[in-house]
Amino acid sequence: MNAKLKILYNGIIAENPAFVLLLGMCPTLGTTGSAMNGMSMGLATMGVLICSNVVISMIKNFVPAKVHIPAYIVVIATFVSVLQLVMQAYLPALYATLGIFIPLIVVNCILLGRAESFASRHNVFDSFLDGIGIGLGFTVALTILGAMREFLGTGCIFGAQIYPETYGSLLFVLAPGAFIALGLLIALFTKIRTKNA
Repeated sequence: MNAKLKILYNGIIAENPAFVLLLGMCPTLGTTGSAMNGMSMGLATMGVLICSNVVISMIKNFVPAKVHIPAYIVVIATFVSVLQLVMQAYLPALYATLGIFIPLIVVNCILLGRAESFASRHNVFDSFLDGIGIGLGFTVALTILGAMREFLGTGCIFGAQIYPETYGSLLFVLAPGAFIALGLLIALFTKIRTKNA
């Protein structure tokens, strides 16, 4: 497999943040009450991840080793602040729905982990691809989890009614349903990965 495609493949399949590495569980469980919320949170995280990976890859040689972690956090926080302001200005309803989880992107271990393990050791283009791959993997995971919870809990997917809401299970709308759905999806994802390996 081409080295550039392998970087994307790793982020989506082999090193999927939610289903394989089990990183970023707070937004994974907290924002996936619906497919739209899960997808929105994933896209927001992906945008910050791509931008921060590129900048960190560009400045890695200028940051002293003693302060590289604080420097990376400042870069990530800058992009999260820009994202937060843009969402407040242009997507206020979505910003209100995602709430505290947008500023919490700063401390999402996916971003700092990729900054430390990948962007600080690779060139700008590879870091950009890594941001896309990991971001897509996270977005797909959150969207699937949100769609599953929304479907089982309310009978909808992306707001489209599939079956009457009265047949839905309230459990999947609440926090315990997030753990159950995530566990089932991790098991399914692991089964598919090991079968294709």
